[in-house]
Amino acid sequence: MSGSLEHSDPHAPTEAPSSGADEGDRVGPPRQEQQPQAGTTTDSATTTVTANINATVTRDATLLFAVAVSADTPIEDETLTITVDGTRVEVEEIVSIAGTRLHRVLAPPGALELRYAAEVRQGAQADAVTPEEEVLYVRPSRYCESDRFNVLAPTLFPGLAGQELITAVGEWVRDYLRYIPGISGSADSAIDTLLAGQGVCRDFAHLTVTMLRAMGVPARLTAVYAPGLVPMDFHAVAEAAHEGRWQVVDSTRMAPRASLIRIATGRDAADTAFFTVLSGGVNFGPVWVTAYANGGLPHEDPSQPVHL
Repeated sequence: MSGSLEHSDPHAPTEAPSSGADEGDRVGPPRQEQQPQAGTTTDSATTTVTANINATVTRDATLLFAVAVSADTPIEDETLTITVDGTRVEVEEIVSIAGTRLHRVLAPPGALELRYAAEVRQGAQADAVTPEEEVLYVRPSRYCESDRFNVLAPTLFPGLAGQELITAVGEWVRDYLRYIPGISGSADSAIDTLLAGQGVCRDFAHLTVTMLRAMGVPARLTAVYAPGLVPMDFHAVAEAAHEGRWQVVDSTRMAPRASLIRIATGRDAADTAFFTVLSGGVNFGPVWVTAYANGGLPHEDPSQPVHL
C-alpha cells in the first residue's frame, strides 16, 4: 500500500517509550477536550482516536507499528500517514493475531513522523475462545513467566476458580501494585513488577496475565485506546478466557472497560508494542495519543464482566 491509509465507511522487540513535552513544545495533536462524565450520553456513538509518533532514524531501519484499530472494529473514517523528512514512505499492512493490524515500513535516515486518526463505532463481535488459544495463552511467555508463579499463585488464590478467580486476581493486582507513570522499563517482566510492587499499565496487565495462567486460566494482553484515561496514552489490559469468551480485566481501573477500542492482541508486550525496531537505528521522540468517546463515557461497574 502507499504511504497513507484511508478508509471511508467501510525475539526481542524494542518498545518505544512514550515521552512528553511542555505545552509550548507540543508537536502532536492538540490536548483533547474534557470527556463527558461516565454514564452520560450524547447523540453520537462514535469514538475518535489519534496517535502521533515522532522519531529520528539514524540509519536505514525496518520498523513495525501497531497503532491502527483492529481489523474487526467498525470504522467510519481512518487515515494513516508515515513520512521521513516530509516524504511519504511505503507502508505494508499485515493482519496478525485477533485482527491486529501491523504496519511495516523501510525507513531511510531522517525525521520520521507517524500520524494516525480514526473514527470508529463500538460493536465489534466479541472473540470466542478457540482451542488453539486455550493452549497458546496458558503457556509462559517472554514477559509473563507463569511457570515461575505456580507456587505463589495457588497460595494467593486457594480454591478459587471461574469468575471468582478472575475477579480476585484483578483486585489483588490492583491492591498490590502502585501505578507510577514512567517507572518501569521496556524489558521488565511480571517477576520484575512483582518485586518492584509498582509499574504502569503494561506491568499491571503482565502480572494479571501471569497470575491467571499460573492458575490454569488462558489469558492474553491487549493494547487499546482508552477514552477517559488520565494521563492519556496507549493503554494495556488483560483478557481472561471464561465460558468461551474473552473477558477484559483492567487492574488499573483507570478507564471504563466498555469504552476501550482494541488495537493489538497477543501473549504479552512482545506481540503488542506500538513501535518495534526490527533492524537499523532509531532515536525515539515524543508520542501523543488521544481517545474521545463522542457519546460520553459509559458507566463502569467492576462487578460486571465486559467483552471487547
